[in-house]
Amino acid sequence: MRINVHAGHNPDGKSACGAIGFIRESTEARKVKDAVISQLRQLGHTVYDCTCENGTSQSDVLTKIVNACNAHTVDLDVSIHFNSGAKDSSGNGKTTGVEVLVYSVSSKAGPYAEKVCVAVAGLGFRNRGVKVRTDLRFLKQSKAPAMLVECCFVDDRDDVQLYDCQRMADAIVYGITGQRVQPAEGSADPEAAAPGAETTVSGTKQMYRVQVGAYSVKDNATAMQAKLKTAGFDAIIVNA
Repeated sequence: MRINVHAGHNPDGKSACGAIGFIRESTEARKVKDAVISQLRQLGHTVYDCTCENGTSQSDVLTKIVNACNAHTVDLDVSIHFNSGAKDSSGNGKTTGVEVLVYSVSSKAGPYAEKVCVAVAGLGFRNRGVKVRTDLRFLKQSKAPAMLVECCFVDDRDDVQLYDCQRMADAIVYGITGQRVQPAEGSADPEAAAPGAETTVSGTKQMYRVQVGAYSVKDNATAMQAKLKTAGFDAIIVNA
């Protein structure tokens, strides 16, 4: 694939630098963006970094990002952001979660957005789903199918305690490609380098499965199974 990736907003300390809470959106978006680009390139994809580092205003930042994206012919435009508005300073034991924005229900970015939501939710975040936004210039003016990933909420203590930039990047890349970057040979902590990857012990491949939920009503389990399959993931129902 050919993919544009950028971190939203200006760098911290400049105008239009994004949301600030327990963490700073601009700083973390750039960390996730760098890791996403690195992994996509390791997987053999062509990736362009369209991040703006010198905007003079919010409008100027958006103009520079859109122009940079539209300068390339790509299959997908990806914008990395962090959300705010949860106002959970003490922690209520629940994450506010991840959502991905697209311009229309018919956007070709929609299937990727669904899979990214599911993959990030697999880290433990609430899946807020794919949402249509027609008022965002990046989504409206990008020539390629575009999605804006709101990784989690900067002002939710539970989100921030769960958040890790590398694991977030792993999930986004997996959502886009269905692939994970394998750890380098001799890595001291292979699962940290590639969460969810298969590992080999004494020459035997070990398989690990992830349970999404447990339901007392079969119809609820069937509905979740259908949702996962629509998003491109294998799903089976077992009796516990």
